[in-house]
Amino acid sequence: MPQQGVELQEPFAKPAQQRLADILGTYVFLTTEIMLFGGFFVLAMFLRIAYPEEYVRSSKALHLFIGGANTAVLLTSSLLVALAVQAARSGARRWAAWCLAGASLLGIAFLCLKAFEYSLEYSEGMLPVPASEAQFSSPMQHLFMNLYLLATGLHALHVTAGVVLLAGMGYGIARGALRVPTRSVVVEAGGLYWHVVDVIWVFLYPVLYLAR
Repeated sequence: MPQQGVELQEPFAKPAQQRLADILGTYVFLTTEIMLFGGFFVLAMFLRIAYPEEYVRSSKALHLFIGGANTAVLLTSSLLVALAVQAARSGARRWAAWCLAGASLLGIAFLCLKAFEYSLEYSEGMLPVPASEAQFSSPMQHLFMNLYLLATGLHALHVTAGVVLLAGMGYGIARGALRVPTRSVVVEAGGLYWHVVDVIWVFLYPVLYLAR
């Protein structure tokens, strides 16, 4: 039976115990995601130390303004997700749904800006993809752009998954299928995922774009 506004599931006897298990499982999953991106940061640090001048020169080829705009977009989306979590906890169903919808739209805006940036880099011969007329000034710049494409491309896939997650939660709350506050832990777990995706970008931006 529901206790303290929470729908208890077996084998949990207390709402606090169930919530702790849900959040702990989310933390374990997010830790694996952080470890995945950690490899990119280690490689970037090695390249920055081993080839400082060429690393800086390669970084200057990136579009700083677009990267900065995307940073602002993701930080704003994180604010909306945090508001959605608070609204879900208090049972403000409509406000939670609107905040999640806004966050998912900002996630789409991020992906559109990233796609536009990729198109610019492709036309400039700076994107290491098949059928492109790449024009790298040095092997180091080629390696840097490979690192950039892999790291930002993988991050874009995580943003895409996050957009689907946020939109799904917002739709579920709006339709009443995802009841709040009794199942607000679902919104909390989804919010944690989105925050981690945002934090990863907050680190990618200076490592790739601001090393100049």
